Amino acid sequence: MSDMQLINAVKDTDLSAIRGLIESGADINQQDEHGWTPLNWAAGKGDLGMVQLLVESGADILKVGRDMRTPYMIGLAAARVDVVKYLRDTEIQQYGELKQKRERLYCKAYHLRDLRQFPDWKESKINWKEKKEHEQTGAEDNGFSDEDVVFLHHDLTVTYSMWQGENILYNQVTPEWEKFCTDVLEFKVPDDLDEIS
Repeated sequence: MSDMQLINAVKDTDLSAIRGLIESGADINQQDEHGWTPLNWAAGKGDLGMVQLLVESGADILKVGRDMRTPYMIGLAAARVDVVKYLRDTEIQQYGELKQKRERLYCKAYHLRDLRQFPDWKESKINWKEKKEHEQTGAEDNGFSDEDVVFLHHDLTVTYSMWQGENILYNQVTPEWEKFCTDVLEFKVPDDLDEIS
């Protein structure tokens, strides 16, 4: 038996050959010259049945090739929604919620008037980097106007700069603030699947 027969069967989408090779003891995690496993190839092809068969037969869902991408990442890059959902659920099941929660750096712009609706809103200047005089916007006294654009970040802090941790206006993250961000501002850090469409 050739070392690459299982990978070749996956590339050919030959489910009966895949089953036969697995039953005859083929290495479920064999790697080609790029380090890709049968599961990497199946995830890229988007064949959910093939992915399920490989996972249920013991394929390592976190095995990476030289490109350092897991089958989940490969499926995501190829916009294989069903495969991505299955691999995400399997990863959570096998490794717990923490493994799946990759911090996603994200911010969304709002007018300051929208955030000032929060009853406990108090503006401050934390880690402030002043703009040069010719770059100033807003009032002469450096006050903030309702029309100023500010940035709400994934950690629910608000900055005047788009850079997290720079020119912070608000950092009092309370359960009430979280609820306001979710319910009133409809703020949500996008999930991997939100970006596939």
